[in-house]
Formats: sequence, structure tokens, C-alpha cells
Amino acid sequence: MEAEEFKDQQLQLSEASPKSAEYQALLRAGPRLRLLQQVHAHLVVSGSHRSKALLTKLLTFACAAGAISYTRRIFSCVFNPDSFLFNSLIKASSKFGFPLDTVFFYRRMLLSGISPSSYTFTSVIKACAELSVLRVGRGIHSHVLVSGYGSNAFVQSALVTFYSKSSDLGVARKLFDKMQDRTVVAWNSMISGYEQNGHAKEAIVLFNRMLELYVNPDSTTFVCVLAACSQLGEVRLGCWVHDCIVSNGIHVNVILGTSLINMFSRCGNVSKAREVFDSMNERNVIVWTAMISGYGMHGHGSQAMELFHQLKACGSCPNNVTFVAVLSACAHAGLVHEGRQAFASMRQEYGLLPGVEHHVAMVDLLGRAGFLNEAYQFIKGLKHGELVPPVWTAMLGACKMHKNFDLGVEVAEHLLSVEPENPGHYVMLSNIYASAGRMDRVELVRNMMIQRGIRKQVGYSTIDVKNKTYLFSMGDKTHPETNEIYEYLDELISRCKEAGYAPESESVMHELEEEEREYALRYHSEKLAIAFGLMKTNHGMTIRIIKNLRMCEDCHSAIKFISVVTSREIIIRDKLRFHHFKNGSCSCMDFW
Repeated sequence: MEAEEFKDQQLQLSEASPKSAEYQALLRAGPRLRLLQQVHAHLVVSGSHRSKALLTKLLTFACAAGAISYTRRIFSCVFNPDSFLFNSLIKASSKFGFPLDTVFFYRRMLLSGISPSSYTFTSVIKACAELSVLRVGRGIHSHVLVSGYGSNAFVQSALVTFYSKSSDLGVARKLFDKMQDRTVVAWNSMISGYEQNGHAKEAIVLFNRMLELYVNPDSTTFVCVLAACSQLGEVRLGCWVHDCIVSNGIHVNVILGTSLINMFSRCGNVSKAREVFDSMNERNVIVWTAMISGYGMHGHGSQAMELFHQLKACGSCPNNVTFVAVLSACAHAGLVHEGRQAFASMRQEYGLLPGVEHHVAMVDLLGRAGFLNEAYQFIKGLKHGELVPPVWTAMLGACKMHKNFDLGVEVAEHLLSVEPENPGHYVMLSNIYASAGRMDRVELVRNMMIQRGIRKQVGYSTIDVKNKTYLFSMGDKTHPETNEIYEYLDELISRCKEAGYAPESESVMHELEEEEREYALRYHSEKLAIAFGLMKTNHGMTIRIIKNLRMCEDCHSAIKFISVVTSREIIIRDKLRFHHFKNGSCSCMDFW
């Protein structure tokens, strides 16, 4: 720093000393816009507005108050801003949620000829991560290297976070591996990057490596790892992570507690989720909502509603997300009356405006329960901007479930007009035509899919056996024990038929002969996974399956019988919810 610049800054600091009236006035105002404006006016009148240190404090507080446009207006009047002012603005705008402005101030800093510091780069890279602007971030990364900050641990951690959030995991991992001093923040960034981008197994592997190197995880680490466990649906792994939290003496705050509740719920152990909920000393509405949602996805509608009433009784106010969880729980349990009441209370008791997810949940609730006319009237009562595809999709599913083919065709054709690239709509319309015996229309829909290059999503199911994950698809014959699996499944289906099971051939293409339809049904991915699981696990052990699509009616029926003839509990997480099959019944009560 040149002597003249140093002298000038010392003068600014003396003008803004903690004992000065102006500085004290700024501190009293804090991040409150009205008071800051009054102090600003006083600074102008008194001539103190020339002090860059006072202006820096004013700008930082204005940014913290959320008044970013006011902040920029003041900044535009600052003559010759220095590095301290720029860095304070860049840090504050990044910290308080104005990433676009962070990049703006950074560019103005460069135009002013001021060199960024490591603090500058850390904040602006964080802003780029929030914006997911890969091109801009790469440019700043180049500037980091030119400026000589490529080996700074904080800058490196910020870059790992940026590339992870921008889905460039290859570059993120290269940077991570080159770091000589990996902080827990860097580990968290890389683990989170794998989890955000759907690479849950890699996230778990990296977490294990972290423990092997004796790096102490913090609560953020465990939140990321628990999310990865939820993605994988591995309750055993989730229990191990829970044990790690306890053994490391990590305090289970509301964020970590919510993550634990979500993990256990999504891994099929809702009772364990409730244990975590009951053990928490502090609960906010997010914690309550997580537990209500957990009950809902497992079909425990009554428990979800009981918890909802407890939430209100303890003085907490449910939010929009809470009502989505409540309405979904009601839909999955057939609690129509309770769902109607909850939806009405959003406006009447809490002044909350229903959004898209609430409208979808209401159509789903009414449609599943067979109130198709009421569901359709509900849709007609929505405004144009609220008539989004998910609302119609929920209506279409209800039409198929209750075999209302005329209305189903109308809804499906509307969906195809607004979302012509969605393969699910074609499949649903084809199934509805097939169920109605309109094979000419089935062929027409399939030809449309071929012409437009649209393919049906491939269904698959996964099962964990002895710490290894196995994947099956329909008619899959890639497994080395394929012959044994098919023979076992054939025998299993024969036993189910003796117990009363009859294949629901409407679940497959109608142009097939009856025998061919039954063959197509028998080797669906979840049936193959269940057969393999039964072969490889001890009697009495619960079978847990994850399926990427919604289960078909025939598999749902067959698995009820399988649970009887094998005396096993079978838990399946499909695209929509959990199904607990035990003693010939399912927890969803056929509302799925």
C-alpha cells in the first residue's frame, strides 16, 4: 500500500472511530432501513458522507436490511471507492442473499483497477455457486489462478462448492484431491456435491474416507450424508450414520433432527423417525412437518392428522409446506373429510394462499377416493394460471384408477397438448384406451410416440442383500442366477394362485394373448427383486425394495399374496409412496 493511500485510510478511520457520534448513530440504527436513511441524511448535512469508512458501514447495514437497491444508489454516489469498501460490499451482498449484486460489485472493483483479495474471491465464487453460472465462475477461477490465490484453502473450498453446485463434479473432485489442507468445509462441499447430483454412493464412500483420515465431521456433514442415505433408501446405513452422530457427540438441532426424521421415513422406518422426533428438545414447524410427511408417505393418515392437531395445540403455526404434507397424508389414507377441512383452514385460520402443490393434493385426494365429479369441478374453479399440468395429471390418474374412460381421454388429450414431450401422458392415454377396448386408438398413440421419438421410461427395482445392491428390470436376465430366480418366482406365483391370486391382465397390452399377458406381468422388476430377496435372506427378515416408477395393480395384488405364502413383511418404496405388505394387506389400503 502506498504511503498516501495509507494516510488517507487512517484519516477515514479516525473520522469513523467508535467514539464518533456518526459511528454510534450507525450502530444504533443497525440493519433497519428507516433509521439508516435518517442517519444517512445526517451524514450528508454534516459533511461526514465523504468518509469512506462511515459509508462502508452504512452500505453494509443497508445490505443486511435487504435494501439492495438503496445500497446500489448510495454506492453509485461514492467517489473513488477503495478496496475496503468493495470487499465489504461483496461480502455483505453474498452473505445476505444478493448474488447478482455480488458479481456486479466484483466487476466494478475490477474496472476500478483494484486487485481482489482471497476474501473477495471466496464471496464472489459463493455467489456464482448460488446462481449456477458456470461460464462466469470459470472466468473467476482463471482470475484466481492469475492472482496467485489458487492454493488458498478458503478459495479452494469455495471453488469445490461452486463446481459441485454447477454439476461439474469432475473438476470439483480434481480441485478437492489437489488440496493439501482439506478443511471440514471442503469435505462437506464435495460430499454435498455428490449427493446434490444424485451420486449418493460416492457421497457415502467419501464420508468413509473422511472418517479414515480422522477428520471430524460436523452437523453439516451429517445432514449431507443423511440425505444420501435417503436417496439410497438404505435404513441399515442410515442407522450407522445415526450411531456416528451419537458417538461424535453432535448436538441434534432442528436441522439435523429434521434430516434424521426424513432419512428414517424415506428408508421405511417411520417408527424410528418418531423416536427421533420425540427425543428432540427443540421443535420448529419444519420438524413437525417432516414427521407429518413421514406418516403420510407410509399411509398412516390418522397419525399424521393427530400430529397436525398437536402442532396447532402447542401454539405453532403450520406453513404452506405443512399443509402439503397434511393433504398428501389424507390423500394416501382416504381421509376426504379431514382433507377438505384442512384445505379450508388454510385461508380461514391462517391466511395462507393455496399454491400448485395444494391444488394437486386436493385433486389427488378427491380423485383417489372416487369423487371424480367434485375433483373436476375443483379444477374448473381454478384460475388460468393455476391450471398447471400436475393438476391435470392427478386428475388423469384418478380417471384411470376408477375406469372413467371418457373423462380420462379428455384429460389426457389436454395434457398432450400442453406437454407433448412427456412420455407419461402417452403411456397413460394408451392404457386408458386399452382398458376401454379401443385398440385402434392405442396403436395411434404408440405411432405418435414413435414419430416424435418419445420413449417410455424404463422401470427398475433395487434391493440390498448382504451390503450389496442388486438392480432388476422387467424380464431381466443379466443376473448370474437368473435361472434360479425365475424358477423360484414361478413356484411362488403358483403358490399365490393356490391362495387366490389372479393376474390382473389389464396391466399389460391388450393385443397380447392371455397367456402372453400373464408372462409379461410375472417378470416385472419388483417381483424379480422380491424373489431374489426371499432366496437370499433368512426366514422372518423384512424384504425392502425401491422402485423408480409407480407400482402396477397386478404387482400390488401379487405382493399381498406373496406376503401371506412366505410369512414375510415386504416394504416397497415406489415413485409415490411406501407400501408395507404384511399378512395379505398393504398399508396404503389401496389408495395409491
